[in-house]
Amino acid sequence: MSGGRSLASVLASQEGDPLHLPWAYKTIEDDDLKFPLIYGEGKKARVMATIGVTRGLGDHDLKVHDSNIYIKPFLSSAPEVRIYDLSKYEHGADDVLILATDGLWDVLSNEEVAEAITQFLPNCDPDDPHRYTLAAQDLVMRARGVLKDRGWRISNDRLGSGDDISVYVIPLVHGNKLS
Repeated sequence: MSGGRSLASVLASQEGDPLHLPWAYKTIEDDDLKFPLIYGEGKKARVMATIGVTRGLGDHDLKVHDSNIYIKPFLSSAPEVRIYDLSKYEHGADDVLILATDGLWDVLSNEEVAEAITQFLPNCDPDDPHRYTLAAQDLVMRARGVLKDRGWRISNDRLGSGDDISVYVIPLVHGNKLS
């Protein structure tokens, strides 16, 4: 947890510790929180070492493995929202926002995606209405990799994504510059 606060202190009710959740069958105690809330990294990240981070939003009855602790109180369906005012900045045809599923982000870093886009878009005709779709397809292929004798591989012989991959390349140019 950030700010030096333990998960137990964040979850503590105003009446005192430990927090008793009215819909749980068990009171959550400090010993129940012996491992990090998010355990693992990338594709292997799990909420309380039980469920994939992106898969748990609707699974109300799931319990932590070998326990009576429900996962639901540790998940939130409230998204992180950031506002970027397009009108405050001047954007060119190669300035884009990448919206993608974890199939892309699990295998490619922000820097690798940015590098791929900055290499791809300048090689396209700026008037081609399909250039952003082609850029998205390029990112999907980079994340999938190529089939080699040991499976799908991307750069530096890393494993390619085994997950579904959806990518949107959204131009930031506003007004009538794009049709």
